[in-house]
Amino acid sequence: MRKPLASCLSRAALGALALAVSVAAAEPPRGDYLPENASAATITVENSDAAAAEVVILTQAVAIRETGPQQTVKRFGEVYAFSPATIIVHRDEPTRLRFWNLQPDDKHDVMLVDPEWNVLMKVTLPPLRETAHVLTFHREGLFRLYCTMHQPAMSGQVLVVPPAAAN
Repeated sequence: MRKPLASCLSRAALGALALAVSVAAAEPPRGDYLPENASAATITVENSDAAAAEVVILTQAVAIRETGPQQTVKRFGEVYAFSPATIIVHRDEPTRLRFWNLQPDDKHDVMLVDPEWNVLMKVTLPPLRETAHVLTFHREGLFRLYCTMHQPAMSGQVLVVPPAAAN
């Protein structure tokens, strides 16, 4: 007998899934969006070359139709992940996040939410492409990343820590 999906998910994953569904239901599809002025105290995003640090985040196919394992795909559907799933950045340090979608036939996206589950940004990750933005987090805490198309497995987190000590 299969367990209901809700009994298999953590509270955080359920919250993210509910948020993704409510955002999708509450707003007409409007594509990608970056933080607005109201979010500027929390995060700013640039498409510049000025970054003090850089992180590459790969999309990873864990179980897909073409290569299996077929029992997993049959039971759970296709399963993807972000790799690494956890990244650590310093507050007020511009950091380039480079998302590489390695799948040739699957589109992904990434939605970033703050510790209170407010959606800060959502961008599409086209197949076999790199999507990069320079993010500067202005407050510490745990921010979550989600591919809204491949929940609950394709998620990650950004831990924002105090600024690095001066030498």
